[in-house]
Amino acid sequence: MRTGFNLHPAFRSTGGRVDYVSHDLLHVRVRLPLTRRTRNIVGSIFGGSLFAVTDGVHVGMLMARLDRDAIIWDKAAEIRYRKPAFRTLYADFVLTEAELQGIREELDRKHEVERVYQVDLKDADGTVHTEVRRTIYLADKAYYKQRKPRPDAAGEASS
Repeated sequence: MRTGFNLHPAFRSTGGRVDYVSHDLLHVRVRLPLTRRTRNIVGSIFGGSLFAVTDGVHVGMLMARLDRDAIIWDKAAEIRYRKPAFRTLYADFVLTEAELQGIREELDRKHEVERVYQVDLKDADGTVHTEVRRTIYLADKAYYKQRKPRPDAAGEASS
């Protein structure tokens, strides 16, 4: 998983690197260094890099661990800049077995669910520089396909 993230062009362009993936895929740590590529006009880490480095990590973890045929994607996101970052930041993405079990049970009952995860980007001293909240949408694939409007022969959505 670490190599896959680090080689993916979309993730590579953020300037971030996955430093650690736990053997059970419940913890991923991403490092975002201040470099020529990630520096903005005032010399701190560019907001786009701060935001982009959090994209897709929870989705990938959930896809790897959920153990079911599901649609999983980022549905919404928001960012709060607390303090400019003039050095390397770290983001820890964590899931628990209890969280996974809760998602499975809710999918069994309602077939789709949303979860909100907050990831803080911190320096080596633990100071939070940025908070990112991402809303993740999950649905059983069969349920999602049957509820999704299908285009008719003319290419328009059926009513």
